Amino acid sequence: MTVSDSTPKANSKAKRTALLGAMFLMATSAIGPGFITQTTEFTVKIGAAFAFAIVVSILVDIAVQLNVWRVIGVSGLRAQELGNKVIPGVGWLLAALVFIGGMVFNIGNIAGTGLGINAILGVDPKIGGAISAVIAILIFLSKKAGMALDRIVVLLGAVMILLMLYVAIVAAPPVGEALKNVVLPEKIDFLIITTLIGGTVGGYITYAGAHRMIDSGTSGIENVKSISNTSVLAIIVTGVMRVLLFLAILGVVAGGVALTSDNKAAEAFGAAAGEVGLRSFGIILWAAALTSVIGAAYTSVSFVTKSSTSERTRNLITVGFIAVCAVIYMLLGKAPATLLIFAGAFNGLILPVGLAVLLWVAWRRRDLLGGYKYPKFLLIIGALAWLLTVYLGYSSLSGLAALWNA
Repeated sequence: MTVSDSTPKANSKAKRTALLGAMFLMATSAIGPGFITQTTEFTVKIGAAFAFAIVVSILVDIAVQLNVWRVIGVSGLRAQELGNKVIPGVGWLLAALVFIGGMVFNIGNIAGTGLGINAILGVDPKIGGAISAVIAILIFLSKKAGMALDRIVVLLGAVMILLMLYVAIVAAPPVGEALKNVVLPEKIDFLIITTLIGGTVGGYITYAGAHRMIDSGTSGIENVKSISNTSVLAIIVTGVMRVLLFLAILGVVAGGVALTSDNKAAEAFGAAAGEVGLRSFGIILWAAALTSVIGAAYTSVSFVTKSSTSERTRNLITVGFIAVCAVIYMLLGKAPATLLIFAGAFNGLILPVGLAVLLWVAWRRRDLLGGYKYPKFLLIIGALAWLLTVYLGYSSLSGLAALWNA
């Protein structure tokens, strides 16, 4: 085989690897400690009816991500770069919100890795958090950091799904009842649905996969189909993980077990599969938290650097970002509750501001999309999703108001 014959195949394989990495970076960034806690609490609260909330949230998430990935992918520009081209300064506002929120939540993500290692090996959570931070730093210090990042998030994502599948099967959930509630829900809780949406496509998570995709060299009109397919698959991967976790918890609750501890997810895994379940929970929590550390760091730094910034420089800044978060965690043991409330409010503002910019580009700035004619149906579903994000943003500001008045 000649070099000219093999090069296209090599390029095609590299492209598939990059898109797979971008897909799992978005998905695993969403699947963090908060994701596990929320899913468990809501399953305990409304039982099988939670199935309806999951399906609705997945549909809205797809509407958001289809637009985010397509605009960023076709333009080849990051969200803040597009923002500054639409209204000078808006991009930097968006960057500040993402960076501050990402740093605060990353302290919590590192804390999650510590708790995961504690569940697996029984070591002090601070030691586990420090070890995990070092692992994340080594990924960005490696000579082929991009390839290492893509492969580690795919591997950990697969491990999480397989372990969750095992526990879901062992828990023997009432699948029929869950399926019935998808179309005929016994209870509809709009607050739960909006909380799920904010947790899956809010804050830095919205842009994690899309930024990784263009940084790895996939962009332009010619890649529209693969960009769209990958954005949908990223949400489906996240949805599969939530469904499996929901079924695992539902099986335990439906079996008559009352979950009363502070860590209901771990309690449920132990009830479903004994010691193996507890260790599995530890691995899932650690993997979820570590991939969130990687995703938050990568995406936050992508907002305060330029496309022209060398990969080596970006990686060194990312290493510094993780190191600062780790030091704060080691000193405090967790992200302060007040800062988490502020960061949550920032996250609530990021989605409506950023999505508005991207939809405006799709609607009125074909020059930034290389003349690409944006599908009207995507604009319509994007606009409907944006209205919901405005509500999410308004709700998040109430958290700040409560904090201010406290």
